[in-house]
Amino acid sequence: MRSAATKAPSKAARTAARAGVAALGAAALTLGLASSASAATVTRTVVDGATYNLSLTAPNTAAATGQNVTVSGSGYNPSRGVYVGLCAVPAGVNVTDPSTWNAKPTPCLGGQDQAGTTGASHWVNKDWYWMAPNNSSPYTVAAGRGGFSVQIHVKAQISPSVTCGQNGVTCAIVTRADHFDTNDRKYDVYVPVTFS
Repeated sequence: MRSAATKAPSKAARTAARAGVAALGAAALTLGLASSASAATVTRTVVDGATYNLSLTAPNTAAATGQNVTVSGSGYNPSRGVYVGLCAVPAGVNVTDPSTWNAKPTPCLGGQDQAGTTGASHWVNKDWYWMAPNNSSPYTVAAGRGGFSVQIHVKAQISPSVTCGQNGVTCAIVTRADHFDTNDRKYDVYVPVTFS
């Protein structure tokens, strides 16, 4: 007969212990994934009938051969659709100075992918997201401001002739006005990215 001190743990205790070990393992895995790529947040204030404090968070390093990254934004005007993607920073644009953000970010990986065939861009909008289910989604709206969290595919080679980090090409994960108002620069936000 076993004494109380050497009694085997009950089934409920073993289940609780396993759950605790699994939770610790999941937490360690999450921390490992989170630390593998650092993220940066860039903010910009725009006036578009109202004042919008835009915030864009994206990884600032990625694998040159390609990887999927999560990009999140908040504070956007939900009546203005945006594309989220990886683009070359235009000549004359200083990513730390919004007053210089007056040229359209281009070229972009996958181009203006309205069909969602490349996974390299995502279209966030209030009304027409259902037209392109492969690469679009509606804003989450709170207090009249639009937010999003999307995945896009990024890689160093944007086009056959443009590669991030080569020949003076600087790249960034950006938001920019969608195809309904492609020349509107108010919703451009840049998070510079380098490739390893």
